[in-house]
Amino acid sequence: MEFLIITGLSGAGKSRAADVLEDLDYYCVDNLPVALMPRFAELCLATRGRYERVALVTDVRERDGFGQLLSTLEELKAMDCSVHILYMDADLRTLVRRYKESRRPHPLAVPGGSVEQAVKKEEELLRPIKDRADYVLNSSSMTLGMLQNRLFSLFAGEGRERELDVTVMSFGYKHGLPMDADLVFDARFLPNPYYVEELRPLCGLDRPVAEYVFSYQQTRSFMAKVEDLIDFLLPLYIEEGKLSLTVAIGCTGGRHRSVAIAAALNEHLLSQGVHSVNTNRDLDK
Repeated sequence: MEFLIITGLSGAGKSRAADVLEDLDYYCVDNLPVALMPRFAELCLATRGRYERVALVTDVRERDGFGQLLSTLEELKAMDCSVHILYMDADLRTLVRRYKESRRPHPLAVPGGSVEQAVKKEEELLRPIKDRADYVLNSSSMTLGMLQNRLFSLFAGEGRERELDVTVMSFGYKHGLPMDADLVFDARFLPNPYYVEELRPLCGLDRPVAEYVFSYQQTRSFMAKVEDLIDFLLPLYIEEGKLSLTVAIGCTGGRHRSVAIAAALNEHLLSQGVHSVNTNRDLDK
């Protein structure tokens, strides 16, 4: 069983690191008292494999018990647990700025004292932990995407690649734009099957409608450009740290053109090995 202790300076990004690790299938617990860690490990071991990777966030918020952390880690190792320490660090200027922006008090702040003094005191208290840490990450100049990439490279496991969950959604403009769309493409310029009497009762998932829509050169050209753009963007979104992407294709009613194009785009993404699903928001309206 793997235990990862996330600790470090207040404001250096421990909670953000825990969020990323949770996406990497760690079971994360924030601010678990140090004295309870061995008992918590026993409970996890009793599940017989249900909790194989656990990340625990702890810091000086626990004041008295925090000094026992190193001895507690030895207890966990004695229980045949693999134990590692991730120490989140940042420079003084960055931490002071973050606390000023958040308007929250530093956990070691005292009346009349400065944030700078509190940070320096915390650095001194945590020096033995930092010296024992297996990983030290300085978040001073890291964006969230950079932090995600670094944690992924350290803890994702061999052979695992970063993936982006894509939703390809069709919709009708007369029903309003989808609120959660990241990219929106307007297909209303394409020939409309609605005005073909035998196609009107059908939808874009029916072959006659799809064949009608894609029988026009402008549709095929539009599709090729959209596919090329999405193929270009996906690796960049992954590098930036994005976890999900919603691509919305719209036509007037959301029943014919947008449905056919969304289905075709989804098939293209699946053929490229992308984790993609197709939804049709307004198909039954």
